Amino acid sequence: MRTFASVDEVEAVLGDELGPSEALVLTQDRIDAFAAATGDDQWIHVDRERAAEGPFGTTIAHGYLTLSLIPYFGKQLFRLEFGSARINYGLDKVRFPAPVPVGSPLRARVTFVDLRKKPAGAALTARYVLEVEGAPKPACIAESVILLS
Repeated sequence: MRTFASVDEVEAVLGDELGPSEALVLTQDRIDAFAAATGDDQWIHVDRERAAEGPFGTTIAHGYLTLSLIPYFGKQLFRLEFGSARINYGLDKVRFPAPVPVGSPLRARVTFVDLRKKPAGAALTARYVLEVEGAPKPACIAESVILLS
């Protein structure tokens, strides 16, 4: 994990990749819990028998479940130890190029791609790439915007 004590330290690593994180195996229990929480119970996620006959041969994680793991992985990759608050401002350019089959180990990498200093703080854009071990394409690519004050 990389620790940053100032905005200037973050600015110094713009464009550098941090990671990979430790692997998180996406279990069917986690997928089912996400389906219950969101109401997204499409068969490709929760019906093991039907999914076994489907295009991936098994159930797959929701794209939004994969996306929701960004804070989990972010805590492993970096810590911002300055300012008084960090506010999730939103996401840019979210894509799900490849599925995450149940039981797959998922890892993340992050690159700080933009930092805009403002009088009240800064806006940091961090590009996350979440990858299934051994897969040719990433499972999720998303840019997270964090307001720092």
